[in-house]
Amino acid sequence: MSEAATKGSNGELLEARDISVHFEGLAALDGLSVSLDRTEIFGLIGPNGSGKTTLVNVLTGFQKATAGRVTLSGRDITDWPPYRIGRAGLSRTFQAVRLFRDLSVLENLEIAGVGHGLSRRAAEKRAVDILEWMNFEHKAYDLADTLPYGDERRVGIGRALASAPQFVLLDEPAAGLTDAECDDIMQLIARIPADFGCGVLLIEHNMRVIMGVCGRIHVIESGQSVAEGPPGDIQSNPDVIRAYLGSKPQDA
Repeated sequence: MSEAATKGSNGELLEARDISVHFEGLAALDGLSVSLDRTEIFGLIGPNGSGKTTLVNVLTGFQKATAGRVTLSGRDITDWPPYRIGRAGLSRTFQAVRLFRDLSVLENLEIAGVGHGLSRRAAEKRAVDILEWMNFEHKAYDLADTLPYGDERRVGIGRALASAPQFVLLDEPAAGLTDAECDDIMQLIARIPADFGCGVLLIEHNMRVIMGVCGRIHVIESGQSVAEGPPGDIQSNPDVIRAYLGSKPQDA
């Protein structure tokens, strides 16, 4: 997939600064700041209800922030609608894959590319290239409705890449997968920055996946930052162990 890749990030960053989101007085996010560039896989973890998906919704325009700013490669995108953010270079998956079930795998990827501004011809070529990259071209013309769950997850990642994004935000891509399927997903995610010139923000409860592919991990609890660092530091951080990983570091 070398044609799709760019070399290095050239300083291109996705940044959220002092983001707060309040719902009827309750703080889903409270002054949270994160940043990543196009060369890395950045993990975001925390207990259920800690604000992870809310942050992704803010970054992609599905949720308005009460306070704070979001910038993409230096441009303030805080108040942009989702379609404009998508065309600017930010793509995402959802916890529910939401494929077009009566369309083929190839068509699902093509639609994502066209929807983000690619021509039909460019979208088709990119879709074919992504399926080859995933070793999934043999299922290009299978209807999405016929896919097993693990393959749906794989196609969801492919569809997020089909829009040629600068950054892709993956919301629990390994949820419900077997160990073998998790291994396959990990291998795909690990290759995205180098093969597509695309940074990855990964939300995942499977610690084997998070620790296996992320260079940096940010931990949040109750909408606030707990810690950030490389996997080894996060696994041994007592605040993280208390908040999320369990009573003992080896539990992770």
